[in-house]
Amino acid sequence: MKYFLPSAMLLSFLVSVPSLGAADKQYETGRIVDVEKKSHEKVLYYLVNTPVMQEDPYYALQLQGKVFLYECEYTPRHAAEKLPEDWLPEAEVRIKVTDKRHLSVKGPDGFELELIVVKRTPTTPETAPPKPASVQN
Repeated sequence: MKYFLPSAMLLSFLVSVPSLGAADKQYETGRIVDVEKKSHEKVLYYLVNTPVMQEDPYYALQLQGKVFLYECEYTPRHAAEKLPEDWLPEAEVRIKVTDKRHLSVKGPDGFELELIVVKRTPTTPETAPPKPASVQN
């Protein structure tokens, strides 16, 4: 009984310590490099040795972050769903890496999407895509 209170305090301290270091990840500024609408084909069934296929549309996006160039996919909920109109190449976005395979991206209009990371490439000054030239009068 005399060890119950110290062991309970030690246990509560050990449980609370990992949550102290867990800070929320912050959004970083990035930009859209490329947007393409593509489709995956899957076989629904075979009819006399002939496959009946269905196309599932998705969007392939390339996003430039501070350190990495991300190649991502977004699968819409239905075939008619589109990306917002202002999600064009060279548009500024806010990127948050939620885990190793997912990104949360906020567009210029505040619209937020969860993207699946397909490929992550470190960028160096030589491999970084060129930034858009500013217009000077």
